[in-house]
Parts: sequence; C-alpha cells; structure tokens
Amino acid sequence: MSNDKMITPSFCYILAANFLLFFAFYLILPVLPFYLKEEFRIGNSMIGFILSCYTLAALCIRPFAGYFLDTFSRRPLYLLAYFIFTAIFGGYIVATALTLFIALRIVHGFAFGMVTVAGNTILIDILPSSRRGEGIGYYGLANNIAMSFGPMIGLFMHGHFPYDVIFACSLLSGSLGFIMAYKVRTSYKQPVKREAISLDRFFLVKGTWAGISLLLLSIPYGMTTTYVAMYADEIGINVNSGLYFTFMAIGLAVSRLFSGRQVDKGRITLVITLGMYLAAASFFLLAALKTLMGWNPLFSSYLYIGIALCQGVAFGTMFPAFNTLFVNLAPNNQRGTATSTYLTSWDVGIGIGLMAGGSIAQELGGFDYAYLSGACLTVLSTLFFLIKAGPHFNRNKLR
Repeated sequence: MSNDKMITPSFCYILAANFLLFFAFYLILPVLPFYLKEEFRIGNSMIGFILSCYTLAALCIRPFAGYFLDTFSRRPLYLLAYFIFTAIFGGYIVATALTLFIALRIVHGFAFGMVTVAGNTILIDILPSSRRGEGIGYYGLANNIAMSFGPMIGLFMHGHFPYDVIFACSLLSGSLGFIMAYKVRTSYKQPVKREAISLDRFFLVKGTWAGISLLLLSIPYGMTTTYVAMYADEIGINVNSGLYFTFMAIGLAVSRLFSGRQVDKGRITLVITLGMYLAAASFFLLAALKTLMGWNPLFSSYLYIGIALCQGVAFGTMFPAFNTLFVNLAPNNQRGTATSTYLTSWDVGIGIGLMAGGSIAQELGGFDYAYLSGACLTVLSTLFFLIKAGPHFNRNKLR
C-alpha cells in the first residue's frame, strides 16, 4: 500500500507551484482585453490576434517540450521555463509600445507551453499509477482555485489600481511559485537513447482522434475565458463579471473531487461523454443570454452565473479524463510526448477561439454569435468522440 501513497512533500509543492503559476496567469487574463483597448486603442479583432499570439507560441513549443522532457532531465527544464514565465510579468510593466508587448506575449507563450508540459509530466512521475486520475484531478483543482480568485481579483483591481500594480502582483505570485517549484524532488531519470527523429517523438500519433475532439471542444472555452466579461458588458448583465470565473471555478473544483476517481475505475470515455453533453447545453444557453435579457434581465443575470457553474462542472469532469486518456495511449517513455499532445490539442482550440471570437463578434455584431458557433462545435466534438475517438481509445489503450 505504501506504493500507492499520493500525498508526499513533492506532490504538495507542485500543487502550490501550479496554483501560484495559474493565479499569476488568471489575474491578468480578463484584464488584458481592457488594457489593450484602453492603452493602445485597438479593435476586437486586433485584440484577439494579440492575445492569440500567447497561445500560438505555447502551441509551437509544446511538441518540442515533450521531446526534451522525454530525453533530458525534467526538473531543470521545468525550473528554467518557470523562471522565464515569471520574469515576463515584469516586462509588461515597461512595455509601452505595442510591438514590444506582442514580443513579450510570444516569449511568455513559449515559457507557458514548456512549464505546463513539464509540470504535468513531473506530476505523473510523482504519482502512483493506481491513483493517477485522482492525483491529476487534484492538480487541476489547484488551477481551478486560481481561476476562482484570479480573474475576480484582477477585475476588482482593474477598477481601483493601475495596470502596473496588477502586473506586479502577477510577478509576485510567479516568484513565490518558483520557490515552490524548486522544492519539488523527482527520482533520478536515466538518460535515454536518442532515437531517430520521427513524428511520434514530437506528437502522440495514437492520440490524433482524441486530439481533434479536444481541439473542437476548446474553441468555445477559449472564447469564454477571454471574452465573457466583455459579453456581459455588451448585453447589460448586472452581475460582477468576476463572479462568472468564480462560479466556473467552483464547478471545476466540485467535479474534480469525483471525476478523477471515476477515471481510475476505468470509466474514462463515459466521464468525457457526460461532460460533453453538459458543455454543449451550457454554450447554447450562453449564446441565448442576449435574447433572454430582453425578456427578463434579472433571470438572465442569475442564469449567467448558473451557466458558469455548469461549464465548470462540464470541463472539470473532462480535464482529468482527457489527460489520463492520452497518457494511457502512450508507453512510459513517452509520457512527456503524451502530455504535450494533450496540451497542444487544447492550445490549438484556445488559439482559434481567441482569434475567431473577436472576429465573429466584430463582423456579425455581437459575442452571442461567437458562442452560438462554439455551441455547434461542442456538439460536433461530442459526435466525433462517440463515433471515432472513444472507440479508438478502447481498442488501443495500453493500461
């Protein structure tokens, strides 16, 4: 039973490091669209392009991150990426030119892509295989707690403090997280024989179908986390936009308390499917809010919070299941590649959501059209998973 022990000092340290990293990330996430509009006087399409540079940079580095993590010592790479990620927050304070800001966002994306793959891979190394789904769930819970407080505090600070103070708080959070990351200890990893360069060293080919399904699902998620506060302002929702992120995080946190255990019992495809059904319903409701506001503004404001809770439950149910799905398709010496493929698929969709959300809103006259298209993509993702990705996983899983 000692081999099944999940709670260790390194596990606690990496949870703390993950929380502080994502708190720094989420603190500025809902503020950046306002910052770009107020400081640089640009439109929604340009805002979407600039914000997507971060995600696209993370996307570009992820396949190489998986290869490096499977080939070299993981802890030094993790610490280096964490340090760069944190330092960039200080760069935002002095970035008075739009070109410099874009350059910093790109570097920030590279660092984020590496540090998240490294953190997830080290976590899998630390966890016993029999409690992997549960451990991944708690690791993600650290993200969700950060998501609960970060955007709410960031939006509050936006109304009371200059942007430099917000960036400085993210810098402080990242610095504390780096200290926690430094305390994480992993077992010695024998250097592996460098194999001939092939696609499978950078991308888990067996995870292609699941990756497509996850990509389609992450497009509307990217639209939501970036533009939902602006959408609320657009349609006149009389609720603090920060509460959306808080209730979404509550749903994420609650769902992770039980979804990870169901994953460890082998119910991976069932957990993902149930989460997809709920996600599709929540995005259709989000798209309908603009119309419902004309009927009953008070009801619509409460529904706005209810949608956030439902989305949290939906994605919190699916996150540990998808992560475990990719890991279970890969041999042990490709854990980094499996993790990077999982996160790459997610980032592609987030990047598309960032660019498409602003463009659709600008061209069609509102974010409700963006969320309606996102809802349709969620339905498509669900059908694809039921018909192709789920059966493929059950035929090819290694554990």
